Amino acid sequence: MNIYLISGAGSGIGRAMAQNLAAAGNQCILLGRNAATLQQTLKTLAGDNHKVLTADVRDIVSLESAVNQLGNLTFNGLLANAGIGGENYWGEADRWNDIISTNLTGTYNFVNAFLPLLHKAEGTKHIIITSSVLARLGVANYSAYCASKAGLLGLMRSWAVQFAPEKILVNAICPGWVDTEMSQEGLQGIADGIGITKDEFYDIAMQSVPLRRMSQPEEVAALVAYLLSQQSITGQTLDINGGAVMNS
Repeated sequence: MNIYLISGAGSGIGRAMAQNLAAAGNQCILLGRNAATLQQTLKTLAGDNHKVLTADVRDIVSLESAVNQLGNLTFNGLLANAGIGGENYWGEADRWNDIISTNLTGTYNFVNAFLPLLHKAEGTKHIIITSSVLARLGVANYSAYCASKAGLLGLMRSWAVQFAPEKILVNAICPGWVDTEMSQEGLQGIADGIGITKDEFYDIAMQSVPLRRMSQPEEVAALVAYLLSQQSITGQTLDINGGAVMNS
């Protein structure tokens, strides 16, 4: 049995990661800001050895408190999945700092806070970062989100080199449209902004996806499970976007 710590585990891709790993007999530690949604995830997991940690990846003190609750527990993998989306606009209500501090700085905080517990585990260990297809593409009024997700890829590559001597493999995934609550809210928001229905905008959005469908969270979780199972891939970004971006 391996032990994995998953941030942003209260919904969407994070919940699917936990379900996949728990079904395979692993122990999952669920971390997030919302205790209620974490408990909802917990109820869906196979097995009874999982734990919930309430912490904010933007707050180092909050993360340190979470670390102290774990005692001598060690991890085989850190899954840095916490993030927020949406638009941002220059001005008093600009969300730039909130998005960057959650997605980019929050990932940096999360991994570094729990890194000592990863170091203690035996054998090959993993850090997997959830980036986005928007690390590859530009979208108007998503400057903070695009910048934060692109920044995660640079962070991943640096850590892959830095931690390789300690047998820690570091990789990132770049999901495209995934059928989660965040994506559905994004579809609705953009649709409202241009004055059409969500279904109409969905059809428009899928025109740039060769497979003409959203991925399911379970499909992304399966890719993560594969990365956790291997010992040769590190410093890489794996795209899962229905063909929306094809890199050589």
